[in-house]
Amino acid sequence: MRNFLAATAVSALMVFSAGVGLAQDALTADSVIATVNGTDITLGHIIVLRSQLPQEYQGLPDDVLFDGIISQLVEQTLLADFAEANAEIPREVGLALENERRALYAAVQIEEIAGRDVSDEAIQAAYDEQYGDLPAEPEFNASHILVETEEEALALIVTLEGGADFAELAKEKSTGPSGPNGGELGWFGLGMMVEPFEEAVLGMVVGAISAPVNTQFGWHVLILNEKRNKPAPTLEETRDGILEVLRQAAVEAEIAALKDGADIMLPEEGFDVTLMRDAELLLK
Repeated sequence: MRNFLAATAVSALMVFSAGVGLAQDALTADSVIATVNGTDITLGHIIVLRSQLPQEYQGLPDDVLFDGIISQLVEQTLLADFAEANAEIPREVGLALENERRALYAAVQIEEIAGRDVSDEAIQAAYDEQYGDLPAEPEFNASHILVETEEEALALIVTLEGGADFAELAKEKSTGPSGPNGGELGWFGLGMMVEPFEEAVLGMVVGAISAPVNTQFGWHVLILNEKRNKPAPTLEETRDGILEVLRQAAVEAEIAALKDGADIMLPEEGFDVTLMRDAELLLK
C-alpha cells in the first residue's frame, strides 16, 4: 500500500471530468472522476478499491482516503498501460487474471443464491426434521468432595450419614477447584465427565450420596442434587444456524444442477499431479 500511503500529487497526470462539478446526488458509479491518458477512472472504481483496503486504512478521514485512492489508481493505470504497450506480459499474469475473474463471478453467483429468501415453512420443516424426534437427553446437577485416598472418602461418607452438611464439608475437605463453592459442579450432560464419575451419577437417585468413586483426579464422594431431561433448543435459538444450512444446501443444489447440464472433461486417471508444482512450464 505504499502508493496509497504516499498520496502523491497527481494533478499533472490526470484531468478531472466535468462530472465532478455536479451535485453529489447526480453522480453514479459510472461517473468519471479522473482520466489518465484517456483511460477513465470512475466513482465505481474508487468505491470498490476503498472497500478492499486493509482494516488499518478504513478509519482514515475520507479526504485522506480519497486522495490516496486516486493516487494509487492513477499510478496503477500508468504502469499497466505502459506494460501493456511496451512489455511482454508474463503468462502467469494472464492466467492469474482468468482465475481471478472466475473466482469473482463465482462469488457473485454464490452470494445471489445464498441471498434468496427462505420461507418460514422451510425453516420450520428443517427444524422439525432435526429436532422434532430428538430423544430426551438427561442432564445432572451434582456436587462432589475430592480427596486423595479411599480411606478419606469413606470417612467423609460416615460424616455425611451422621448429618453433616455436604457443602460445608466440601469447603473444608475437598482438594478440587469446586471445593470453595461447596463442591457444586452445576449442570452437565452425558460425556462431559470422566467415565467412572458418569457411571456413578447414572446409577444414583436425587439426594443420594455415592460410594467412593476413583478417577485419575483422586477419590470422589458425590451427591446428586437434581436430574432433568435436557430441553430441545427452540426454533428461535436455532434459526440462524438452520438458515445457514439451508442456504448452503441451495448453493450445493445449484452447483449440482449446473454440473448435470454441463459438458465437463476431467483429467484422466493417473495424471501426474506433481506437474502443478512446475512453474517453469509457464516459461515455455
